[in-house]
Amino acid sequence: QVQLVESGGGLVQPGGSLRLSCAASGGTFSSYTMSWFRQAPGKEREFVAAIKWTYLRTWYADSVKDRFGISKDNAKDTVYLQMNSLKPEDAAVYYCAATTVVYGSLWENIREEHMNVWGKGTLVTVSS
Repeated sequence: QVQLVESGGGLVQPGGSLRLSCAASGGTFSSYTMSWFRQAPGKEREFVAAIKWTYLRTWYADSVKDRFGISKDNAKDTVYLQMNSLKPEDAAVYYCAATTVVYGSLWENIREEHMNVWGKGTLVTVSS
């Protein structure tokens, strides 16, 4: 059974950086697209970034493009989300998710209802 475990969340000051990790286990992930979503209090869960496991193709929401970077380590079956220049509005619970859906070029098409597996989330707080 595929499992995803996030880590790396915490408290960071505005303008700071944080790196989240998503460790995957229980399967082979070559056919998966791995995504990060986030949910702030009182708001809907929203897409942040995604990476195709085998082709290094990436997608980013407009709100994080140029500040966040998604990457993976095949040897460790781990996906990372490097978050730079953090803003208070980036504060949320960040979730890792996996899907076998194949996407085109538009990040807007990557939806939470497509995800087959979810992690439990890691909390990111951005505050001075």
